[in-house]
Amino acid sequence: MNDEDLDLVFKSLGDPTRRRILDLLKERSERSLFEICAASFSADGKSLSRQTISQHLDMLERAGLITTSWKGRTKTHSLNAAPMKRATTQWLKKHL
Repeated sequence: MNDEDLDLVFKSLGDPTRRRILDLLKERSERSLFEICAASFSADGKSLSRQTISQHLDMLERAGLITTSWKGRTKTHSLNAAPMKRATTQWLKKHL
């Protein structure tokens, strides 16, 4: 994993909404955008828009932390924890 990939993983994990999305996907793999939005995300007590959640999903996908697939007309999102493990292992090896 190069430094750019490492930065992207840690940047993705730095946001509480993205961590919550990853938690949801760990609980049950393969969730649609509708299901993720229905999980009552909020920032400062306000519900986040579908567009905002989509932007978070895009960031997670760029970091490789989620994968997407199509089930008919529905796009589903699944957790991919491998980049998280590689990033933490690589970074921790440098500092321990």
